[in-house]
Amino acid sequence: MRIKKIPMRTCVVTKEKCAKKDLIRIVRTPQGEVLVDVTGKQNGKGAYLKLSEEVILKAQKNKILDRTLEVNVPNEIYEKLRELVSKKESEE
Repeated sequence: MRIKKIPMRTCVVTKEKCAKKDLIRIVRTPQGEVLVDVTGKQNGKGAYLKLSEEVILKAQKNKILDRTLEVNVPNEIYEKLRELVSKKESEE
């Protein structure tokens, strides 16, 4: 039986490689809109973050997503990411 390949992505904050399912994708659409892409398949330039409170705070403080996506990332995106982290922690 063939072993299925696990897609790996790099977190833009910690620079560590993780399985794609362990990261969350933030995407800048061709229209310049910034969205949290839970499906991981949305059209546009994407950046991956680990789903952890510290990583999200560091990304916001250092404006890492702004530089990576080349656009101003609104605070609502960071709020949405924090909600996803708290939802994930409550499931565990």
